[in-house]
Amino acid sequence: MEFLKEFLQFLRERKKYWLIPLILMMVALGAVLVFAPGSPMLPFIYTIF
Repeated sequence: MEFLKEFLQFLRERKKYWLIPLILMMVALGAVLVFAPGSPMLPFIYTIF
């Protein structure tokens, strides 16, 4: 939790609010890869990489 607090403080101090949607999308994509290995979305994910 310390890392998260420090990261949020960094975003506030440096006015890097545009990073929040980028990080949320990366976390969401990671969740799809981890929790849905047999998902119908899997062929689309493979084409990205």
